[in-house]
Amino acid sequence: MIETQYINIFTEYRDKLDAKSVPGMNNMRDKALKAFIANGFPTKKQEDYLYLDVAAEFTPDFALNINRIPFTGNPYVAFRCEIPNLTTNLYFVLNDLVHTEHLPKVEYPKGVFVGSMADFWQQQPEVFAKHYGQIADVENNDTIAFNTMFAQDGFVIYVPKGVIVERPIQLINILKSEFNSLVNRRILIIAEDDAQVKLLVCDHTVDESQFLATQVTEIHAGRNAIVDYYDLEENSDHVTRLTNTFVSQDDSSNVLVNNMTLNTGRSRNNYNVKLNGEHAEAYVCGMVIADKKQYVDNFAFLDHAKPHCTSTQLFKYVLQEDAVGSFCGRVLVEKDAQKTQAYQSNNNLCVSPSSKMYAKPQLEIYADDVKCSHGLTTGQLDEEALFYLRSRGIGVNEAKLMLMQAFTAGVLEHVRIPLLKERLADLVGKRFKGESARCGNCLICK
Repeated sequence: MIETQYINIFTEYRDKLDAKSVPGMNNMRDKALKAFIANGFPTKKQEDYLYLDVAAEFTPDFALNINRIPFTGNPYVAFRCEIPNLTTNLYFVLNDLVHTEHLPKVEYPKGVFVGSMADFWQQQPEVFAKHYGQIADVENNDTIAFNTMFAQDGFVIYVPKGVIVERPIQLINILKSEFNSLVNRRILIIAEDDAQVKLLVCDHTVDESQFLATQVTEIHAGRNAIVDYYDLEENSDHVTRLTNTFVSQDDSSNVLVNNMTLNTGRSRNNYNVKLNGEHAEAYVCGMVIADKKQYVDNFAFLDHAKPHCTSTQLFKYVLQEDAVGSFCGRVLVEKDAQKTQAYQSNNNLCVSPSSKMYAKPQLEIYADDVKCSHGLTTGQLDEEALFYLRSRGIGVNEAKLMLMQAFTAGVLEHVRIPLLKERLADLVGKRFKGESARCGNCLICK
């Protein structure tokens, strides 16, 4: 069993894992190991993983940078990710190393922290312990248990009560290695009562080595807090990405999670949102563009635990060639969650006959005064719309591009940064034209 191999690696290198990390992360490893030994990786026998053999993704020999050997060079010079007229506070994670040198001089409001988990634990160990690993359930998700066993650092945003961070924060994840590599990333966002923050995460691959990336993101939104979390995948076809995003929301909080997959090899994204406070609002959106033999799987679970809350799920797929997509969306309305409004929509476009889409929307409702709906459509390009455009003198290929781009527009409408929305629309257009979807100004991506 592949699990035994990683258990042995963990046991052999446990001391080094701890030495190159901090107690706040080390304290979670034993619990994670126990869960991983008990359960192992998910298999296709489990209903939520019918189309992805997770254990097989871990079978190749991967290098792990347990000794935390740093990269040389300055990514701020080599990587230029520019969205016209949009200024962000920029940070880098190189494989799973948070780059703590060459940091920009940013004057945040008093009390705000943005940087590595190791540094945050040193400064605020009590806040770290209160939030790290608290909503990411290691006992019931074994890729989370695996990540918690091996992760040695991560990226933290902490916004104290009443503070608004106006400028979006951008995190660039770069995969770069001469060897097939396994990386384990953590992101922790803590927005206390009445706080506001926006994070844009961009994944890029530099080398043509094979990569397996696990990522666990935890978002804590306090009372009246507003959090935007944008996740943009622009990886190579040699990347397998397994992510788990957990959100906990208090009264009247507003959280947007928006994932856009422009390129990848194999990708599984899990979203788990719990509305713990009344009048909370959650938006979970996803857009997938896949071709060749790419596989993209999104699983979303929204738990309405309190009354008067609203949630929206919107996922759209455009599948070309031999691409395969999968979506499972579940909404749980608990007994006391009266006056819930929950809306779920999944629309899929199979452009080629050989593309495949699997979808399963679910509603589980135990309250009687609610407004809940789900919708699912899967089909090909609208022949009447295509004929209409061609009758106006538009070529067939251009007409198809126009229809595909219009199909994805609904997800982009949920981007709450106007200049970012414009840039993403441009990247989507390039992707459909077969052009590079990369940002265009990056020296290391060429």
